[in-house]
Amino acid sequence: MEMSETTRTLQRHLENARFEVLPLRGVVEQVGNLPEGTTVTVTSSPKKGVEATLDVAARVRGLGHHVVPHLAARLLTGPAHLAAVLDRIEGLGMTEVFAVAGDSAEPAGPYPDALSLLRAMEELGRRPSRVGITGYPERHAFIPDATTISAMSEKAAHADYIVSQICYDPHALASWVKDVRARGVVLPIHIGVPGVVDVHRLLRISLKIGLGESMRFLRKQHGVVTKLLTRYTPEELFDELSPHLADPAYGIAGWHFFTFNEVDRTDRWRQDLLARIGEVPA
Repeated sequence: MEMSETTRTLQRHLENARFEVLPLRGVVEQVGNLPEGTTVTVTSSPKKGVEATLDVAARVRGLGHHVVPHLAARLLTGPAHLAAVLDRIEGLGMTEVFAVAGDSAEPAGPYPDALSLLRAMEELGRRPSRVGITGYPERHAFIPDATTISAMSEKAAHADYIVSQICYDPHALASWVKDVRARGVVLPIHIGVPGVVDVHRLLRISLKIGLGESMRFLRKQHGVVTKLLTRYTPEELFDELSPHLADPAYGIAGWHFFTFNEVDRTDRWRQDLLARIGEVPA
């Protein structure tokens, strides 16, 4: 029996999955175990600042990976600072950035959000070759729905792809992708999912970043919370989304793993799933 188009698409997405890490001690060693050329994104921390992100990104780049530093608008003090950061990114051989507002309570300069940052890079004539932006399948903790919808359309005009925030509800994800397409946004979408992480850490971070709808979804599902508390993997989410993977109308570009620095566990699970997919009879 031949492998279905959906299964081939899942296999391709797994082979080319993106791994997101936090700029913390020990993460470079974990990333070193990934296959060379893996796309690794490095988040931004308001406490550690821009330099921490770029320092980790430089070390990961030295391992032979394709590195995407997060560029937080609220940490940049102005055009000169932005130009210097972009100079360093280019000098490190990195051609892609991920534009976010950042979690700082107050902006350090004239860029309060990702849209102002995207416009500023273009005004400077310093836009990297590829730029990613965030999508919100569920309500944001601090931003009204109407604002995130409007911002998505405006940001999309300056970006190359979207990465969705964590969402545990496959139906909400699929519905959100359809809504994005209905609004005329055609950028490829990488579906953001938690990697294979300690579930207590996963729940703490999920609540912290405001994923209330997902938490309510989980509470309503008989046995799901128990399953999470014993062993979480993204596989069930993949299974539920599988009908949409090969549908060009959805434009799903692949998976983006939020590893919370549990890179080894996430990659071992990925490799195991790839092996099982490869066992499909020819």
